[in-house]
Amino acid sequence: MNKKKLLFIIPLCFLVLFNGKKYDEAVKERLFLPIKLCLEGEDCGTVSQASQMSANVSQSEVKKVELSEGSEHVVKMLNVGEGGQMIFEPAVIKVSKGDTIHFKATDMSHNSVSVDGMVPSGASSWAGQLNQDISVTFDTEGVYVYQCDPHVMMAMIGVIQVGDPINMEEIKKASQDYRSKFVMDFFTNPLFSIIWSI
Repeated sequence: MNKKKLLFIIPLCFLVLFNGKKYDEAVKERLFLPIKLCLEGEDCGTVSQASQMSANVSQSEVKKVELSEGSEHVVKMLNVGEGGQMIFEPAVIKVSKGDTIHFKATDMSHNSVSVDGMVPSGASSWAGQLNQDISVTFDTEGVYVYQCDPHVMMAMIGVIQVGDPINMEEIKKASQDYRSKFVMDFFTNPLFSIIWSI
């Protein structure tokens, strides 16, 4: 009897908490980020039509991710931030080789974990504990993709570029399999928009 109640209560709570279609639309809005990483000296241009949510979304200027100043950087793990819900802030950061990023558990129930197969060859991976800060020093150039384990299905992911993006082709290939972890198949997920536009 308890299992039957639980099977009824869990979906009902999910429906009430996330409010069905409104939640889907909020997630879609958060996932559409008109950004693109550009190497220094390259013209960033505008967001392509393929990366837009729908035809009624107008072309907008692409925001270039600049090299973050200093050798120490902070990425917050948040329930709600400027970019939406369940987010790393900033979601995309460009740093120099040898820099350290401090992942701060600003809100509860988050962690930072590198994604297997989505870090440069020879680079160290990391796995922060739930509700714990973690500091990572990046000694290998390339693109790193990381996630929050409890919220990966909600696309709580981040991208770090250290120096030159020398492993971009490997990241693009790995991203095709990685998308299956998300609850919905969003082609406008920030990870894919960033990766495919570099």
